[in-house]
Amino acid sequence: MEKRRIAILGSTGSIGRQTLDVIREHRDLFEVELLTCNSSFMTLAAQAREFDANNVVICDETRYKALNDALKDSDTKVFTGIKSVCDLVASDRVDIVVASMVGFSGLAPTISAIKAGKVIALANKETLVAAGSIVMEMSRKYGAPILPVDSEHSAIFQCLLAAQGNKVSKIHLTASGGPFRTWDKEKIASATKDMALKHPNWSMGAKITIDSATMMNKGFEVIEARWLFDTPVEKINVVVHPESVIHSMVEFEDGAVIAQMASPDMREPIQFAIGFPERLPLSNQKLDFAELGSLSFFKPDLDRFPALGLAFKAMERGGNIPCVLNAANESAVAAFLRDEIPFYGISDVVGECMEKAQFIAEPTVEDIFATNSRARSDADRLIESIKQKS
Repeated sequence: MEKRRIAILGSTGSIGRQTLDVIREHRDLFEVELLTCNSSFMTLAAQAREFDANNVVICDETRYKALNDALKDSDTKVFTGIKSVCDLVASDRVDIVVASMVGFSGLAPTISAIKAGKVIALANKETLVAAGSIVMEMSRKYGAPILPVDSEHSAIFQCLLAAQGNKVSKIHLTASGGPFRTWDKEKIASATKDMALKHPNWSMGAKITIDSATMMNKGFEVIEARWLFDTPVEKINVVVHPESVIHSMVEFEDGAVIAQMASPDMREPIQFAIGFPERLPLSNQKLDFAELGSLSFFKPDLDRFPALGLAFKAMERGGNIPCVLNAANESAVAAFLRDEIPFYGISDVVGECMEKAQFIAEPTVEDIFATNSRARSDADRLIESIKQKS
């Protein structure tokens, strides 16, 4: 395998740091070309020094001087702003773009990388949730492969490789169930952010951890799977699997099911994406089947976790409604993390924004950005109303 030059968008976040863990194990195979983050300039500077990154971008322009000062005696070039990210991912010196920025902000750089024909290792869920049809059409047009980094979609991808082209009858997305899997609805309603941030299996950033607690994260993954694998949403099933050992499954017309299994460690799907098609050694915990004991599976409860149902409704309506779902959810989760709305306030805000949204059946990129802006404004107004009533 020839050495690959990597751009990591969101390098100071959970996926970005674990991508660097993988690169640290395989310095002979990967070289860091670009690192970006929002505002964590000290961590970004340390990463740039360790991996001798050619370029870094800090999106928060108020932190540019501090980052520049921190790297002034290095060869790393320092930039600021999202436009710089979009420009640098298109560089001839970049082979693979790890798209791990959190939220809708990851869409524009991912589109720039696709237009430049880069291989995209996609960890940013919101890109396909907000603009799935547009992004996948661009991927085909510009010959830019999109390889999934999410453990569930990586699992499906690996199962499909094993299927050798045989027709799929159903995709089974597994879900841990989050921290409130066994709680009744009344108890969930009183959940605090500290409770919601205690995921039983995975170590993730705050936003995605709250999405896991509401099960919106799994709804996003349904939408992602629809676009990544060109599968109708009615052929995508969600099953709660608390042990998080089977990361997803693919079922075939004869009833046979192929499952991908591994310890819950995001470095495995990250490495599979940036090393594809080769499987590289990894110093992770390997499964001990004698120690596993039993594996359990349950149907998701849409009454206790209405966010998952909203995601299915958004996909059924189509058009720009999944973008509304994502935008309203981003605003509502941020408000929950600020202690401004209760836990079920998240799905209440999202559902109302979806009902009020102006429907666009075949949105353009410009429509998606406008929809995102409008939905955020609508969500912010609803959040303010909830705050005033509390």
